[in-house]
Amino acid sequence: MNKVQVLLSAYNGEQYISEQIQSILNQTHPSISILIRDDGSTDLTVDVLEQLMRIHPDNIKLIKGTNVGVVSSFFELLRAADAEADYYCFCDQDDVWLDHKVEGAITRLNSSVHTEIPAMVFTSTYLTDNELNQKGTWPKPPAREPSFFNALYENIAIGATLTMNRSARNLFMNSKSVDSKKVLMHDWWFYLLVSAFGTVIYDNTPSMLYRQHSNNVVGGSNSIADKLKSKWASFKRHTGKDLLHKQASEFDRIYGSRLTGLKKEQLELFLASRTSFIDRLHYARKSKLYRQSKAESLLFKFFILIGFI
Repeated sequence: MNKVQVLLSAYNGEQYISEQIQSILNQTHPSISILIRDDGSTDLTVDVLEQLMRIHPDNIKLIKGTNVGVVSSFFELLRAADAEADYYCFCDQDDVWLDHKVEGAITRLNSSVHTEIPAMVFTSTYLTDNELNQKGTWPKPPAREPSFFNALYENIAIGATLTMNRSARNLFMNSKSVDSKKVLMHDWWFYLLVSAFGTVIYDNTPSMLYRQHSNNVVGGSNSIADKLKSKWASFKRHTGKDLLHKQASEFDRIYGSRLTGLKKEQLELFLASRTSFIDRLHYARKSKLYRQSKAESLLFKFFILIGFI
């Protein structure tokens, strides 16, 4: 029986976290434990979790931490995780998992990838309001296959749906320590890592109810206005602050020596695109990096050419 550990980072989540945990306990896969790290909550989250631990002492463990932010919190969870687990799932505090989520992920990974190869699977979701009324499936399927050339530019892996195998965690654990301040999001980092050295699988079957409310760290939407607003916010985050380059540079510091061939060439080309206009022009001609939208790919390449990203 494959052993699964769910890694849940909590912060001021008293309103919804019990419902989320119950949906994990209701999974059809029987061998699941939950490791929770509280990121310095100031509400009753810890009280709620301690009550759940008394009811389910064999299934739930809690780390009471200080507020370090979502990326560092998930990285600490990975470091504290059960090294004997076969699979690990990232988990947010305010969603609800469909009962087949874990079993479906394990089935895809077991049938597609040898256990020694780093691998992860992510899925679409059912977008809901705060009362779990469904508003459609989100996001739409990727237009192109997940790859390292996409991961340097864009994250398409929704962390709350992500399941990885032990080899993927070991790749993270057996490397230099990552500076979380240079990482845009924990799920993006694993999309980069696994696409560079292993296999990334997308499953278009929704695995969870993705609750949208005012306190979401990252949200989703199917409306045109909200999509445009989200894209504009994304462009503002990535321009003028070197965030993509900082993340790519940190990846190069830790894993660059292990890369070969086209992946190494494209990473170095991307990193060199900040140095001069000639380098940016060379990048624009030779780059194979892409976003899922062709229009966004062209726009990103143009922004890099003029030194805006």
